[in-house]
Amino acid sequence: MDLELAGRVVLVTGAGQGLGREIGLAFAREGAHVAFHYHSSGAGAEEAAAEAGKLTGAAMAVQADIRSDDDVAAAVEAVESQLGPIEILVNNAAATGAKPFLDTTPDDWSFQVDVTVTGTLRITQAVARRMVERSLSGGHPPSPGSVAIVSLMGDSGRVGESGLSVTATTRATTMALTKSLAKELARYGIRANCVSIGLVQTDRFDAHARLGSGGTPGQDGPDEERMKKILAQYPLRRLGQASDVAPLVLLLASPLSGWTTGQVISVNGGYAMP
Repeated sequence: MDLELAGRVVLVTGAGQGLGREIGLAFAREGAHVAFHYHSSGAGAEEAAAEAGKLTGAAMAVQADIRSDDDVAAAVEAVESQLGPIEILVNNAAATGAKPFLDTTPDDWSFQVDVTVTGTLRITQAVARRMVERSLSGGHPPSPGSVAIVSLMGDSGRVGESGLSVTATTRATTMALTKSLAKELARYGIRANCVSIGLVQTDRFDAHARLGSGGTPGQDGPDEERMKKILAQYPLRRLGQASDVAPLVLLLASPLSGWTTGQVISVNGGYAMP
């Protein structure tokens, strides 16, 4: 199936490693021109951009601290100057932390809020402003439903999870932002949807497994007994792979989903059901 993504300019945040990197590469395999945003994972983003560039001839890595207005403005300008107008934004960057709620401190709260909430608001506003300006000028979209914002979140923000109260709180804002953007930006031809995920095995799996299973930060990784407990929470009896998540992200970004907006769709192996 042709997802009609060839030539589209895509910005994926938090794409220097893990799921964000794999999503960016999946877009490139569909022919999209991808900007791999990173904060500190520069080597991974550069490698991904080089790989994507071989597929499409146009890709880049772009650094920015999404807690900084200046960084975000410079990154968006760099992407649009090099690749062209951003037509698809994938919000993947987030900060997480496992700790019982009563043990958390304001510093724990502020870091996650600054990255996951304010950072997402900042990058989304910077990109959406340009999307709207082009819509008003009549220059875009190239086809109906092709301008889209897809945001990722952990299922803890949708159903709650012990030991992840602060992370769940910040991730829950992704749902509210998605639904509000869908209503506010629809008049400009911009769609917004959200993908809520369970535990996905990536190059950062050990850290996420500790978070998702209530493990203790600093442990080397999930042992066999802990893994059994984790898997028991998933009716499909396996954890997710990046290849389980990326297709839905691409489909929601595609013009083929032109009548889908404001939705929160879970990819979680049955971990939690609406």
